[in-house]
Amino acid sequence: MAEDLEQKIRDAAAGPARASNETGAIEQQPLGELIDADRYLASKEAAANPRKALRFTKLVPPGAVG
Repeated sequence: MAEDLEQKIRDAAAGPARASNETGAIEQQPLGELIDADRYLASKEAAANPRKALRFTKLVPPGAVG
């Protein structure tokens, strides 16, 4: 589903926001809403795997001996 949304974002960025002809008109979802949806899905996927959510590191001050 994330790949599908990513492709929709690319298509929306490449195409016009609004188009019309004699038979009707069409308007795409705003690009900002698609990007927000992509961020939401990415954060949801990251929260599903707790190992990717946090990174532990050991901090050593530069003047410490040890």
